[in-house]
Amino acid sequence: MKTAQFLTNLSLPLGRAGVGFFGPFFLLLLLSACSEQRIVPVPERDWEHTTYLFASSDEPKSDTYYRPYAGYVGDVMPLYDPQSKTFKIGYLQDFRPNPVGTYHPIWGVETADVAHYTSLDEIIPCGGINEQDAAVGTGCFVYSEEQGLYYCFYTGHRYELLQAEDSREIVQMAVSSDFKTWTKSRTFLLRGRDYGYSSNDFRDPCIFRTDDGIYHMLVSTTANGKGVLAEFTSANLTDWTHQGVFMTMMWDRFYECPDVFQMGEWWYLVYSEIHSAVRRVQYFKGRTLEELKATTKNDAGIWPDDHEGFLDSRGLYAGKTASDGQNRYLWGWCPTRSGKDNANVGEQAPEWAGSMVAHRVVQHPDGSLSLGEVDAIRQKYAQEQKVVVMRRQGEVQETDGKYVLQEGSNLLFNRLGYHNHIRLTVRTEGASDRFGISLCRGTSAVCEADSGVYYSLVLNPESETRRKINFEQEGENGKGFIANIDGYTFPTPSDNTYRIDIYTDNSVLVMYVNDNVCYTNRVYGIARNCWSINCYSGTLSVSEVVSYQQ
Repeated sequence: MKTAQFLTNLSLPLGRAGVGFFGPFFLLLLLSACSEQRIVPVPERDWEHTTYLFASSDEPKSDTYYRPYAGYVGDVMPLYDPQSKTFKIGYLQDFRPNPVGTYHPIWGVETADVAHYTSLDEIIPCGGINEQDAAVGTGCFVYSEEQGLYYCFYTGHRYELLQAEDSREIVQMAVSSDFKTWTKSRTFLLRGRDYGYSSNDFRDPCIFRTDDGIYHMLVSTTANGKGVLAEFTSANLTDWTHQGVFMTMMWDRFYECPDVFQMGEWWYLVYSEIHSAVRRVQYFKGRTLEELKATTKNDAGIWPDDHEGFLDSRGLYAGKTASDGQNRYLWGWCPTRSGKDNANVGEQAPEWAGSMVAHRVVQHPDGSLSLGEVDAIRQKYAQEQKVVVMRRQGEVQETDGKYVLQEGSNLLFNRLGYHNHIRLTVRTEGASDRFGISLCRGTSAVCEADSGVYYSLVLNPESETRRKINFEQEGENGKGFIANIDGYTFPTPSDNTYRIDIYTDNSVLVMYVNDNVCYTNRVYGIARNCWSINCYSGTLSVSEVVSYQQ
């Protein structure tokens, strides 16, 4: 008998008299048992053959959707470096808590494939508490091949206005010959008030170059109470001439983190709308710069596609792009959720900053854009995992790894890892059939019933011709639809077929549908828990279900 079993099975009372009588005998048996048998470690739980919900947590650092060991990633500033043949991405470092008044220095990472990142640590530090750049705001990096110099144009945000002529925000500059050691210019101070713009909102400079070799700088600001992009031009990146308003912003909107680039025959403006009713990464397009400017002239609202230029959900913000000449990528940040509450979304991001997410920019024949898979991330997630059906609910038929689900049915699959790529094809019987994929799903530890809540990505029919990805908290205690984190509408496929790819890196999730729909979100609890496919109405045919890990 094992010692533990002996202790458990011993039923005689060991009161004071008992201890006196059984004490030596008990000690002898205990020593005898220990001498005859080595201590065997308790085996780990058999997670793979269970379905109950596990309270998992993120790893301390993420590499695919980058987050450093300390702090979080804020607004990004990507550059393709022709010298190193790599992308260098500066970002505002959010420490939590940040020092009072002096916060968000520019840190950086480097990547050759947009799937693996190396930290560059701090690039541009904050200034002193009474300096103009006590806090550092978004900007951009530019490399001058003629000069062999790197330039960083950034927002200097003053903590306290000490004099009447002080501005809350201005554009400042730093220069480096190696992207390692940077020197701040103490003479380059671009103030909006000097040109009739706001002193409080004059930020987020972006630089692009036209075929004539002229550099153009756009700055997000306001004039006469209306949001505008102010334009300055330069031949050498140091001497800038004001050119007036490049583009007005529609209605009461304010376009943060602007990014202008040419791709093929089209010019684009990618921006992040600060208005709480929208707060997404969007874009406009034009065959010329003049046509691009006209898309918002007099509040025209000439949208680039049939969903107002939305590129993602509200799970991605402050997106900016860079190209290596073959592919253009967009980086932004996915916010964390206060209290790690997946339903705590709010009209604004509940917490500023989070993890850096990258997508490939996809250009369609009509010039419209969408965001798609990064090839290197797909290649990185290369270890195929066995997909096992752990539970069937409702009417489900299976034939050679293909499934037919009727209304009200679902399939529960085995546990995921920390870094996952789920791929599957779903075909609906009709355009109004409703289905979804659930994560953080499992059963109660004491019965086969579902746990209290789980989270679903629902491909919801908005009409006979349009769909949208909704985020829902399901289960007995679920709230249902979670507002402010749904996707944009997209055309229902003519063949009712959906090719779905879901990537996760700890709690960051990205979903692609048919290479023309992108959806990013933060969902805590994915790792080490089960997932499911659900048929809410109609009939689903599900095939090619594959799971990969890093």
